[in-house]
Amino acid sequence: MGHRDPTALAVMRGVKAEGGWAVVCTEQVEVHPISEMTPLVEMRLWDDADIPAAVCVAELIHRHGALAGCELGHNGMSVSNFYSREVPVGPRCLPISAVTSAVDPVQARRMDKDDIRTVRRWHPAAALRARTAGFDLVYVNSGLLQCITDQFLSRLLNDRIDDYGGSLENRVRLLREMIEDMKNAVGDRCAVPVRLSTADLTTGLSFDRAEVEDLIGLIADLPDLFDFHLAGWEYDSRTSRFADEGHGEEFLKGPKQLTSKPVVAVGRYTSPDAMVRIVRQGLVDLVGAARPLIADPFLPRKVEEGRLDDVRECIGCSICVSGDYTMSPIRCTQNPSMGEELRRGWHPERIRPKTSGARVLVVGAGPAGLECARALGQRGYPVVLAETSDVLGGRVVREAALPGLGAWIRVRDHRVLQIDKMPNIELYRARRLDAAEVQEVGAAHVVIATGTRWRRDGIGRRHFTPISVQGTPVLTPDDLMDGSRPSGRRIVLFDDDHYYIGGVLAELLVKEGHEVDLVTTASEPSTWTRNTMEQGFIQARLLEMGVTLRTHPSLERVEQDMATLRCVFTGCEERVPADALVLVTARIPDDDLAHDLRVRQADWAAAGLHSVTAIADALAPATIAHAVYEGRRYAEEFDDGPVPTLDRPLRRELPALSPMP
Repeated sequence: MGHRDPTALAVMRGVKAEGGWAVVCTEQVEVHPISEMTPLVEMRLWDDADIPAAVCVAELIHRHGALAGCELGHNGMSVSNFYSREVPVGPRCLPISAVTSAVDPVQARRMDKDDIRTVRRWHPAAALRARTAGFDLVYVNSGLLQCITDQFLSRLLNDRIDDYGGSLENRVRLLREMIEDMKNAVGDRCAVPVRLSTADLTTGLSFDRAEVEDLIGLIADLPDLFDFHLAGWEYDSRTSRFADEGHGEEFLKGPKQLTSKPVVAVGRYTSPDAMVRIVRQGLVDLVGAARPLIADPFLPRKVEEGRLDDVRECIGCSICVSGDYTMSPIRCTQNPSMGEELRRGWHPERIRPKTSGARVLVVGAGPAGLECARALGQRGYPVVLAETSDVLGGRVVREAALPGLGAWIRVRDHRVLQIDKMPNIELYRARRLDAAEVQEVGAAHVVIATGTRWRRDGIGRRHFTPISVQGTPVLTPDDLMDGSRPSGRRIVLFDDDHYYIGGVLAELLVKEGHEVDLVTTASEPSTWTRNTMEQGFIQARLLEMGVTLRTHPSLERVEQDMATLRCVFTGCEERVPADALVLVTARIPDDDLAHDLRVRQADWAAAGLHSVTAIADALAPATIAHAVYEGRRYAEEFDDGPVPTLDRPLRRELPALSPMP
């Protein structure tokens, strides 16, 4: 949200402070236009005009008793400066490696001594603005290989032969000077922490374990706090599909013993037990959290109050990170209020009480239905939740059984646990209701959250008419998740979805002994997962497992166990063997019940029924995060009748006009 939605950002951080976190930090804050991170939308302290927005953030954090931390940073050779059009700077002249793209047609120029003095001046100036705004901690950000101090520290990026290059003592000089400059600027009003990477997992060539330890020794007494993590960002924030809780813990063994200053570290620690353990083992003094506090801003309060079973644990899907890459407000699969604190007035723990005694029937106990029932129940409404299966959770249960997605079951488990505590929610399992039975329930309002099913005809982004398939078995993701398997060995999987499911299913089939050709019209498999920083890990795993990746062709037809592929650019065709076909294309809303009820609308009054509303995948298929959000949204906006879908209000921030020239 950053500089574009500063009030929304401040309110969101205030909610985190309310949840009991001791320190609430900003995202990286740009110190100067020659470091702006377009297209990422970050906070800025370029000049005094940015102070009022920072004041708002600090004040709302302080309102709930937390300390406010400002993470200043200059990203040197990791920014394109597309907004400011300034030339990026760094320790040497190289093409930039921006967070959002490794191939921007921009190069950084080598800094001379005057440039270094200038950049050093920018940081204490921004630190003074942060102090003026009321921040208690002002960071020197030096992590993930994105920041300019990292780039000077890196043996790979720094080839200088002056006193800022060569030996570690020289390469650490800029970082040391920046810490000293900022401490001199803010005095004893603010703490000055430094954020450091304990390992370079991107190339392994920037610094090694021994050099990191030597680096800490060289600056051991300078910062007021050490904040450790891994480089680069995609390794530090790996998803649960590719890394367990605390996956970077081995790199925390040792650094704390090299300094007398307090140490904090992150590692997607989602459970309070794991957090306590790393403190007791002497790895850290303080536990840092990003994704776990996004999933549950009130985690500390719940620990303090002994309500551990109420903690909403992060599932490690990194849908939160996608907000950076899509330039949209942050969101969370587990916490649908994240990013909606200001613009919709939602809170992760509180919700307004009911305004009537209307009874609501929710049909379908997938992620949308569970969240809808839970939130309506929290408001105090009498709710009936009906599920066709004996097992609650819908698509979450089925997808959590796929390789690497086990942590996703927390979406179901948290909501079922909360629902079980509410006597005003009746739960009907193994009940497939038809339209007549729905009207007999006696509910005034019906929510259809029956989900979706994958198409079997190949219609999707590429094809608007069915793909011709003759004689070859066709399976969908639903078939595979329900236990069906292809009888042949050679499988063609056509992924026209481009998110995670195609790659996961290819992995599943290879593990079960099949040979898989993954066909995608994109330039890479699961291309949308670049927004969750997973694509490189997915592609590596598929290649290591022997999946044949066929990028850029479309699946045109299948006949006599041969699939015909056509290049989307040249139109050239090739044929590959296909004992079976798996189609991962589009989905169809399971809205038959909603349709049948609307056909019977003339009978509603006699049954006391006022509204029928399809939500989430039963309306238009999307992500699990969207399904949970839609469930919460119905409950939030319900007042004895839902708000029409296309008339829902959205509070937004508007920029102030600059003086006309």
